[in-house]
Amino acid sequence: MKKNVSIYDTTLRDGEQGEGVNFSVIDKVKVALTLDGFGFDYIEGGWPGSNPKAVEFFKAMREHPLTHAKLAAFSSTRRKNCKAAEDPNLQALLAVKTPVATIFGKTWDLHVREALRVPEDENLRMIADTIKYLRSKRREVIYDAEHFFDGYKADPDFALRTIEAAAEAGASWIVMCDTNGGTMPTEIQDIIAQVKQRINLPLGIHAHNDTGMGVANAVVAVACGCTQVQGTINGYGERCGNSDLVQVIPNLELKYGKRCLPKGHLARLTELSLTIAERANQTPDSRQPYVGRSCFAHKGGIHVSAVRRNKTSYEHVDPGLVGNKTRVLVSEQAGQSNIISKAEELGIDLKTAPDAVRDVLKRIKRLENEGYEFEGAEASFELMMRQALGRKKANFFDMESFRVIVEKRSPEEDCITEATIKLRVNGGEPVYVVAEGDGPVNALDSALRKAIRAQHPEVAETQLTDFKVRILDPSHHTAAKTRVLIESTDGHDIWSTVGVSENIIEAAWRALEDSIEYKLMREADKSKKKLRSRKKKS
Repeated sequence: MKKNVSIYDTTLRDGEQGEGVNFSVIDKVKVALTLDGFGFDYIEGGWPGSNPKAVEFFKAMREHPLTHAKLAAFSSTRRKNCKAAEDPNLQALLAVKTPVATIFGKTWDLHVREALRVPEDENLRMIADTIKYLRSKRREVIYDAEHFFDGYKADPDFALRTIEAAAEAGASWIVMCDTNGGTMPTEIQDIIAQVKQRINLPLGIHAHNDTGMGVANAVVAVACGCTQVQGTINGYGERCGNSDLVQVIPNLELKYGKRCLPKGHLARLTELSLTIAERANQTPDSRQPYVGRSCFAHKGGIHVSAVRRNKTSYEHVDPGLVGNKTRVLVSEQAGQSNIISKAEELGIDLKTAPDAVRDVLKRIKRLENEGYEFEGAEASFELMMRQALGRKKANFFDMESFRVIVEKRSPEEDCITEATIKLRVNGGEPVYVVAEGDGPVNALDSALRKAIRAQHPEVAETQLTDFKVRILDPSHHTAAKTRVLIESTDGHDIWSTVGVSENIIEAAWRALEDSIEYKLMREADKSKKKLRSRKKKS
């Protein structure tokens, strides 16, 4: 299939303007290489005239030539009453030696009068002079018509004359920007129809998301004939963000049949979204369309029953097309189909064990009534399921008692925390272990590991990566029931466990106990598989 839409990514400039988003130069290089490998056509690296980090990035990129994308530097039209060749911003743009120069200029007469404070004719000359000068330096010029839609609504003729000036001066693309993000899709459609009567150049769209229409406006613009979409990964950007390319691309490819990426690359979309989120130090949005963890998650028993028969009954696309997957959630709203499907995900066959299914379902509803939540604690759910089947190994360790002491000896000193645990390992004699930690949970974790590591050295691989506390009934004040979620990893797998109690330390212990037991259970399963494999070979 011939490529229909050119993807222009501005995560490294517009995206970095989002609150809380910040990239180092090394981050920017890695993001650029990731986007290049994914098959994007243009990667905008920054504004050299306003940001020293952008200059460092472009310099670093000379050591990392792109294989697919064109690197673009961003700048504004020349200053008023100044020759383009003498404008410091344009000289800075040329100095970074990118093949593409993206220039923005004023389209809205309000900005011309009150921001630039120049006559309209001078604004037109600023646009034309800038593009002619950059074309004389053999740059491909993309013209971003800033505030185009607001400008068009205020004075259609003037807005059209600004982009005509850019086209006549030699711009390769005219990109219409909804800079304030306030335009509706129906307005986009009507205005682009008028633009196409006056402009005979490839058109693009640059939409912001201030009304939640960023993706819709980008998709509508392409349906109206635009062949370039500018946006950012995960919609990062100033205020409410930019048009999210992670949503725009699958909408165009899967719903409109317009190719945006090289063949097969769409299946890596979820991975791309997560990779860039990690680089930007942003928490992934679990409900982000197409790639979010919750996108294809089913909770209601009727939904799960239908999805087991035919996924299209409750999934608008095959999640595998974008690198995502179907998930079945277990909760008090679950039916037997949820339990059976979830067991299949975990490699446990419950189809021939109806009593166990009913038992698990009954336990879930009872425990969730007490405050447990298994949607985000699948390791605890698996342990419970195995216990219902009589397959859970219950004597890795058995806690008989624990005590935690927190002491602050003076206002200037840090708190000292000490945990003492009495437990049996593998059904043996009781042992007492004492350990210190940075807090109660860390002390308990250290004491537990210390007690079992001689017989279970694999526990050393495990570490806690996240710890979340939720107060379930705040009306009970300090006596409220508390839910603790713990996320753990061994460097290969990640799993989550849950504990609930009126006492936050006991809730944390229950989640911690499940976490360590889950790791030991997985290791025991691996050992059994290896043993069976050796027996078969012999």
